[in-house]
Amino acid sequence: MNNTTIDSNLLRQIFIIVIILFLGIVLMLELWFFLSAFLGAITFYVVMRERMFYLTEKRKWRHSSAAWILMLLSFFVILMPIGLLGNIVYTKVSYVVTHSDELINSLKKAAEQIGNMIGYKIIDPNTINRLGTYLAQFLPKILGVTFNTITLIASMYFILYFMLVNGRNMEEALYEYIPLKDGNVELLGSETRTIIMSNAIAIPLIALIQGVVALIGYLIIGVSEPWLWFVATSIAAMMPVVGAALIYGPMTVWLFAQGETGKGIAMGLWGFGIVGVVDNLFRFMVNKKLGNIHPLVTIFGVLVGIQLFGFIGLIFGPLLISLFILSLKIYSSEFIVKKRVINRVK
Repeated sequence: MNNTTIDSNLLRQIFIIVIILFLGIVLMLELWFFLSAFLGAITFYVVMRERMFYLTEKRKWRHSSAAWILMLLSFFVILMPIGLLGNIVYTKVSYVVTHSDELINSLKKAAEQIGNMIGYKIIDPNTINRLGTYLAQFLPKILGVTFNTITLIASMYFILYFMLVNGRNMEEALYEYIPLKDGNVELLGSETRTIIMSNAIAIPLIALIQGVVALIGYLIIGVSEPWLWFVATSIAAMMPVVGAALIYGPMTVWLFAQGETGKGIAMGLWGFGIVGVVDNLFRFMVNKKLGNIHPLVTIFGVLVGIQLFGFIGLIFGPLLISLFILSLKIYSSEFIVKKRVINRVK
């Protein structure tokens, strides 16, 4: 009789799990476009939650008012500067696209000069000509990305509002319904918060610091369009492995190709010396303050995250790997430890 009851409970449990997985997969496939908005809302919620609880529980603000104030602050402090920088980049990209013939001719001359210097043709002129076709198709893609970004930001704030207003109830519900021991639920929550805070603050902060240091070098050396290169360097600094070198490395080569040897030497020394040292120094300091995440977790996490989620993958890629490792620990705590205790008792 007991075996029949156990089998019946097990079948019901499997049936419910199958339904949950099926509905979850269907919803995920249909709402995949908004996944980045949802992840962004989670990121902003984790960053804002303590301030939200302070305003509503200590200062007795209305939940809706506190949520609106925090969202407006995040928009003006974080998103508006990013939007202005993005507009600068978009303007320059538009200019490059409309003057693609001039750019292609300049690239041909530079490639020819470098080839004469090293005695080897580094790139075929036909390859450079094909770049013009690519540039002609690039601007419509940029417009499409811009429209999608605006849609995702609006969706993110829509989700974030309800997260902030119902923060306590949401966290209590998650605490109740996650099928783990209380200690492991708390561990999962604290680990998630540490990783999100570390990546959401550390990665942009370090990238901005590198961009500012590089900008100082651009202004001193006399690089044309220094503010544009500042934006490009700050964005590239968030990429794993190569980072800001993706900008100041080719720039150094370009200066040499243009015959500006002094500027090229100065750019190489400033970029690979000063900017690189600043990256390592501040990364150590910030990670020590916010949460020390292994560099391999960050590197592979960013690579995976960008493929899956786009730009927000910079934050949630490392989170995925860290949660995978944490899941192994939780599984060991939930089941393997119990099994070992039972075996010892026997």
